[in-house]
Amino acid sequence: MTHLKTFAAALFAATLASTFHISASAQTGWTNTATQGISLAQLASASDYGPADPGQAITVRVGLKLQNQSALATYIKNINTKGNALYGQRLTPGQFTAAYAPTSAQVQQVVSYLQSQGFENIAVEPNHLLVSANATVAQASAAFNTSVEQFAQFGNIVYGNISPAQVPAALGNIVGAVLGLNTIGQMKPSIVTQATPSAPQYAVSYEPQNFWQIYSANGVPAAANTTIAIMAEGDLTGVLSDFRVAEATFRFPTFPVNVVQVGLASTDTSGADEWDLDTQYSTGMAGGLVKGLYLYDATSLTDSDLALAFSRWVTDDVAQVANASFGECEAFPYIDGSMLVDDELFAEGAAQGQTLFSSTGDTGSFCPVGVGTNGVPAGVPLVNYPAASQYVTAVGGTTLITNADGNYDIETAWNAGGGGISQFEYSPYWQTAAGVPSSADSARGIPDIAMDADPESGANVYVNGAWEGVGGTSLSSPLAVGVWARMLSANSNLGFAPIAYYGLYDGTGPVGSYPNGGFHDIITGADGLYTALPGWDYTTGLGSLWVNQLYMDLKQ
Repeated sequence: MTHLKTFAAALFAATLASTFHISASAQTGWTNTATQGISLAQLASASDYGPADPGQAITVRVGLKLQNQSALATYIKNINTKGNALYGQRLTPGQFTAAYAPTSAQVQQVVSYLQSQGFENIAVEPNHLLVSANATVAQASAAFNTSVEQFAQFGNIVYGNISPAQVPAALGNIVGAVLGLNTIGQMKPSIVTQATPSAPQYAVSYEPQNFWQIYSANGVPAAANTTIAIMAEGDLTGVLSDFRVAEATFRFPTFPVNVVQVGLASTDTSGADEWDLDTQYSTGMAGGLVKGLYLYDATSLTDSDLALAFSRWVTDDVAQVANASFGECEAFPYIDGSMLVDDELFAEGAAQGQTLFSSTGDTGSFCPVGVGTNGVPAGVPLVNYPAASQYVTAVGGTTLITNADGNYDIETAWNAGGGGISQFEYSPYWQTAAGVPSSADSARGIPDIAMDADPESGANVYVNGAWEGVGGTSLSSPLAVGVWARMLSANSNLGFAPIAYYGLYDGTGPVGSYPNGGFHDIITGADGLYTALPGWDYTTGLGSLWVNQLYMDLKQ
């Protein structure tokens, strides 16, 4: 697939040059952060309304840089490598902060600077990687040497910094990015409602017990020792009610459910069907019984608010596995700096034995277009973030076909399932063993794995008091979360999921050759630029999870 990668990179480079203006200049005494300027040319269907109201209230989140990053990468490798003296260990949040986070003195430098600029309600996250503070647009513009414009986009009024966010040179080695200077970067759920069937035999809505049978999970114990987290947003009152009804309908035992409010509470319920799906099918695929379920409830799906939610998940360190069935075209989190911040948080999770699973999206091998794209040109072969992060498990989609007796027959790559080559994230070492195509720029390929996503072979979800057939990679990700939760409950040495999955193919695992019995190798179907092939591919990654075989392989 090298020719496809070359084509994608060339097309992206040409498009980037014409639409994304990235300033390289820095005023004397100031240092650029990873938060770059946003121009009108980058925003789809937008109009520039001029400077934002200088008195408008704004919340910024200053992302600080990790220390000893190469040592952190080595540690993550060691604790996930069988035979290594550190295998099976993991850090506590306190140990992580002491070894890899900015020092208290460095954090105080940032806090003192914000205080000197008039910021209020300054709060430092326990891991020292985020500092939140409130100010006006005028104060934020002065503090970070930038200008903030107002835009109309898709019927909404949003704002964004039109020049790079900078910090005084003395803070240049401490501050990585400044989030919250825009409300443009927003992630979008990857959920699809079941439509009129194009092929009658596919028009089904499975329930959790059906998926246990299909993916051969019935012989694997439920995840009674594992806690699951769902990254969510808005008013979750109805979601909790729907969850209890579904739980009773599926005849599952009751277990603790906790909502962790992250930031200001929101009354938004537009994502309720997504959070219904995530809660019901992550725990459902986990066997209907988990140690606990946590919903990290963000104020919004903006890059800034979600960074805070990710941070709370890793600093709480109560849930070993989490689900994020949403994403956005990777170009924007790169531009606004949230990619740098989130990648640090996901690396902390990996060092603590935690794994985030994320949907690759429902627009095939291209960026989504329309609302939520942040203006990335249609047809650019980029991938979704946070799935693109190397410290996230990217879950693609399949079309699932079963036999008359309800057992697994075959899967094909779902034509809308996200997959492809990141232009901003490097390929992690663990992908090499599975023969993931590489190139001079060593870009990350996704997905890592895949599960059922086609809405015509979707799931039966209880939404707002009624049952609804849904799909999308919003389904495949929580299904994968439930499987991994079972694996963790059975094997306390397991930590970061992708290394364990790819490790089955490095020549030292229980099988040591591809394909391994723990995955269904999907060899038909396509998602646009890419076609399913024997072995790892850009449509379904390693394949879908064959649960009981995976369980036996990972126990060895």
